Amino acid sequence: MKTLEGRIALITGIANENSIAYGVARSLKARGAQLVVTYVNDRTLDFIKPLLPDLDPALLLKCDVADDASLDATFAAITDKFGKLDIALHSIAFAQKDDLHGRVVDTSREGFMQAMDISCHSFVRIAHRAEPLMKDGGTLITMSYYGAEKVVPNYGVMGPVKAALESTTRYLANELGPKKIRVHAVSPGPVQTRAASGIREFGLLIENSIQHAPLRELIDIDDVGEATAFLCEDGAKRITGSVFYVDGGINIVS
Repeated sequence: MKTLEGRIALITGIANENSIAYGVARSLKARGAQLVVTYVNDRTLDFIKPLLPDLDPALLLKCDVADDASLDATFAAITDKFGKLDIALHSIAFAQKDDLHGRVVDTSREGFMQAMDISCHSFVRIAHRAEPLMKDGGTLITMSYYGAEKVVPNYGVMGPVKAALESTTRYLANELGPKKIRVHAVSPGPVQTRAASGIREFGLLIENSIQHAPLRELIDIDDVGEATAFLCEDGAKRITGSVFYVDGGINIVS
């Protein structure tokens, strides 16, 4: 069913065919949304070019969320082309390897600020620019992880950063709710993405999820895409501010 027919969706964070953002983009496209796909640099563009025929984006834009001028140009292009925006996906996270692999207590000021800026505050910057374009309401989605709530070995500084991201989600939901703009953090279980490959002993997280999640199986990017698409549909119009787990139930297990 084309439940998102006529909706315009901004997609950030596609790095390759294993990216969660790619799974979300496919699900939104299948429901009729027109996609605005962004890439951070020319190297990333080379990786995602094979995916573009599948997504058939209405706009393909270079966008570095750490650069305000780049974000401004992206939203100016959306305004010129469509005059509105209905959905924005923030699927971006970054931390220096030493800060991700090391102890939080040893994190440098610069490393902490960089991780927070790219992984959390960039969602605020996107929301700020999306708000005036969501004239009839809309949905803002970011991607979190269980390490925001509990200590996950080898997740390092990204745990506190994701905790800040989930709190930010709640505050944005409260502030933008009167404009019918809904805000969610989707929290997938372990998925073998390029970002996940930077987590030391990630294979142990995969193994633990298979052994202990109630459903005894891994999720994939299409599972995340389908759940995210639901949150953007009218059937979810009374839901906002949630952390929406797509993890086979591992979050309920001690």
